[in-house]
Amino acid sequence: MTDSIMSKAATMEIPINSNGDTGTLPEDDSLEQAAQLQWSLDEKVGSSRGTRDLQQVMVSGPNLNETSIVSGGYGGTAEGIIPTSSIKGSNMHHSSSSSSMAADDATRGVAVEKLETMKKWGLNTYKCTKQMISERFGRGSRTVDLELEAQIEVLRDTKKKYENVLRLARALTNHFYNMVQTQHALGDTFADLSQKSPELRDEFGYNAETQKLLCKNGETLLGAVNFFVSSINTLVNKTMDDTLMTIKMYENARLEFDAYRSDLEELSLGPRDAVAMARIDAAQEQYQVQKDKYEHLRSDVIIKLKFLEENKVKVMHKQLLLFHNAISAYFAGNQQQLEQTLKQFNIKLRPPGADKPSWLEEQ
Repeated sequence: MTDSIMSKAATMEIPINSNGDTGTLPEDDSLEQAAQLQWSLDEKVGSSRGTRDLQQVMVSGPNLNETSIVSGGYGGTAEGIIPTSSIKGSNMHHSSSSSSMAADDATRGVAVEKLETMKKWGLNTYKCTKQMISERFGRGSRTVDLELEAQIEVLRDTKKKYENVLRLARALTNHFYNMVQTQHALGDTFADLSQKSPELRDEFGYNAETQKLLCKNGETLLGAVNFFVSSINTLVNKTMDDTLMTIKMYENARLEFDAYRSDLEELSLGPRDAVAMARIDAAQEQYQVQKDKYEHLRSDVIIKLKFLEENKVKVMHKQLLLFHNAISAYFAGNQQQLEQTLKQFNIKLRPPGADKPSWLEEQ
């Protein structure tokens, strides 16, 4: 139908008037109508074909990795064609290289930080060693607090004596425990012989009862002595050790303070140029830091020594009274006073079968 219309339009004659202008004939409107009809048909065919092409693209679209970017005009050479896969690989290469560079920078930063730490530690160790050697050979000066150092020496001497008391108390406990076990075995033997020797039943019976009574009182005394040993051990190996640890930190701070003080004094006696003044300012700053640290630890030591002395007096007053009353009551044979002493100091004896905890307590 389209071909017939086009052939008809092509064979139509266009009249030209005497002036050379085309005439406007009313019957020639069929040409304009044919052209409009051809345009509408082409538009419909094109739209339907575009719809089919779009559906085909949506169903089996092109692989983005295989598409290309064309630079230049239509019909250009293949030199302007850049595969997108190469662009994607290039981007991945750049991202991986940038991440590796960031990881290298982080590793380098950590290494530099460690190097600076080692450098500061080595410099501080060198200065402290130099100060220690100077003090030992009498060439360097040191900061001295006579009153505080006297208290520290008293504490160290007291700790040695209390350690000796603790050692002897443990030895007494072990020996007395063995004696109690021996008395217990001896009482059982006497009781058995009392049953098997009718002619000596009463004599064996008396001795068996006596050994059992001594064994019971011995176990009560062992409870008091064990409590005494435990308290002395806490005082010596925890409370005093904690104070001595702080004293050790104070002595190290004193050595560092004197080392930086000596370094500042040496720099102050040297030249006064720009480089020397910068070094003096840095040394002055370090000196102030060490001075603050030294004074802070010094105040901590003074406070701990004061509290330690008060705690030591309180603990030893209670423990010595307990030890005296328990020993006196035991060797006097006063069972009631011995039990009253344990109640006075809130000491609870464990039953004979409770030496080892049950499986439920171990969980």
